[in-house]
Amino acid sequence: MSTSVATRFRTVAAHRDAAGEDVYGELCAALFSGFPRRDQRLKAEQYLRGLLTAQGRKSIRNIAAQIGGPAAEQSLHHFISSSTWDWRPMRAELARFLQQSSCPQAWVVRPMPIPKAGQHSVGVDRRFDPERGQVFRGQQAFGVWFASEDISVPVNWRLFLPDPWVKDRTRRDRAEVPEGAAEETLEECAVNAALDAARWPDVARKPLLLDIRGGTGRAALHRLALAGVPVVAQIDPSCRLTVADRSLPGFGSGPLTALQILESLKGLRRPVSWVDSAAGIRTSRTSLATAVRVTLPVPAGERQRPLLLLGEWDDPRRSPARLWITDLTGSAVGPLLRLTKLSRRVERDFRQVGEGAGLRDFVGRSFRGWHRHITLASAAHAATVLAADWDTSYGSVHGRSAG
Repeated sequence: MSTSVATRFRTVAAHRDAAGEDVYGELCAALFSGFPRRDQRLKAEQYLRGLLTAQGRKSIRNIAAQIGGPAAEQSLHHFISSSTWDWRPMRAELARFLQQSSCPQAWVVRPMPIPKAGQHSVGVDRRFDPERGQVFRGQQAFGVWFASEDISVPVNWRLFLPDPWVKDRTRRDRAEVPEGAAEETLEECAVNAALDAARWPDVARKPLLLDIRGGTGRAALHRLALAGVPVVAQIDPSCRLTVADRSLPGFGSGPLTALQILESLKGLRRPVSWVDSAAGIRTSRTSLATAVRVTLPVPAGERQRPLLLLGEWDDPRRSPARLWITDLTGSAVGPLLRLTKLSRRVERDFRQVGEGAGLRDFVGRSFRGWHRHITLASAAHAATVLAADWDTSYGSVHGRSAG
């Protein structure tokens, strides 16, 4: 690295350090003011600081090592696992903070598998991980991320509880699972995470990006519509829909698969440009896309809801690579497709920031401890991405050096 480039990187780092302290202070003031006791506010600030500075896994032991050793470890363990503070108001405050500071364009529900070696952590079971394509032992959670083209931050979480954890009283008591936690499917868990966020006062609802492949779909869309949450849902090619546009092929043919409908509309595809930042460099890309008005098949006498079926092609000679349905029926194809790309931003920020902030690192066993840790880890993620626009800083340094 040349001297001039190294100097610029040091300047960027110094700027990030100063900005980071400002964001840290603002976050602490916004998120921790609800604690009734000063000692709780202090422990929350210490835990957040430890998440931002501890090396390696963000366990309570490693966090405590940053602020005082064994005595601090015992104190923080009690604060996370055994204290009485409610994490839900803190999540709502984080959402309001982000709404003011980063203008989210969408909410993105992202599944998060958490491998676990033992069997006593709440929610642990054997399950299939589509990320790895294999069965693993661990937990499954769903995060609701506020996302824009520039940043994304998780603001709410729901931990999936398999049947043994719902029905086994001994397990429930040992992990302090609340009485209200009931049996639900993975799809219901994902939708409930979004509906919990939709109930927060003074938080504007944004289009929800949701993957319902492999689920039932209709019930999820119905529940979100009743709550007033607009949705863009990724679906299986085999999902059956009815063409609602009289001028298009397939109208009057009854339910068809989404793939059949889109294959018949290849002549209507148009190029759509979008910005890809998943690799850390903002790159302009183009896909072929089209949309058609459809409805979901419903029982006789039930009102049909107007929807759009959106298809995207990476290769014009192949089948569509991704398919969605949405109730944003007044939106054009271009803005809709670009909205779906925010899920790529979430994937990037989860890998590059969220994992390092400790989202998967809680080592305790209790339901409440898991929720408190992941709430503060979400705040650490927010502090990191809000500290400075690293994309712009990094790009400007390399842009100048290349010239």
